[in-house]
Amino acid sequence: MREMVKMVIVLTLLSSLSGGLLAAIRNNTQDRIDSQVLKFVKGPAIQRIMEGAANNPIADRFAIQIDDTKKNFFVGVFDGEPKVVAFETKGSGYGGDVGVMVAVNVETGKIRGVSVTTHNETPGLGARVETDEDFKSQFQGVPIGSQPKVKPDGGNITALSGATVTSRAVCKAVSRAGELFERVKPKISEKLSTFSG
Repeated sequence: MREMVKMVIVLTLLSSLSGGLLAAIRNNTQDRIDSQVLKFVKGPAIQRIMEGAANNPIADRFAIQIDDTKKNFFVGVFDGEPKVVAFETKGSGYGGDVGVMVAVNVETGKIRGVSVTTHNETPGLGARVETDEDFKSQFQGVPIGSQPKVKPDGGNITALSGATVTSRAVCKAVSRAGELFERVKPKISEKLSTFSG
């Protein structure tokens, strides 16, 4: 019995020590992880949809607290004004969530571009959502609050052949971007009014 108690105490101490060590490592490396994700995952998507910006949209960003999450908004300066913001939302695809970066012209309320950041879709089918420019270009100029849908669902977006579920995921992500944009638009405008680049 005494040996059993001793073993439980040792295991408890080892578990606590391991948990604390893992938490400390995670806390100390989180900034580096976030920086790498921004540079190699989100950065290329942001640069594609902010092409022609006079600034560096990856460096020029601000965060807004939305419920229990801080969401980053990346600023694009065009014609000398910070008039475009890009932010990420998600929609459920065939293989899980599809991350979509959506750039919105704050003055016109229209989508400047969309670009896929992350996905686990089927190679050769849904995975084409990341590279098919014809599919992504259908969202350009669409009002951000318009809730785009694929044609089988009564909308105007032509789905990728053999990848309707993935195409719906992008439409859902863009719809969520519209809802989010309308919800925090006053805060975005406030941040942009004090933006110094």
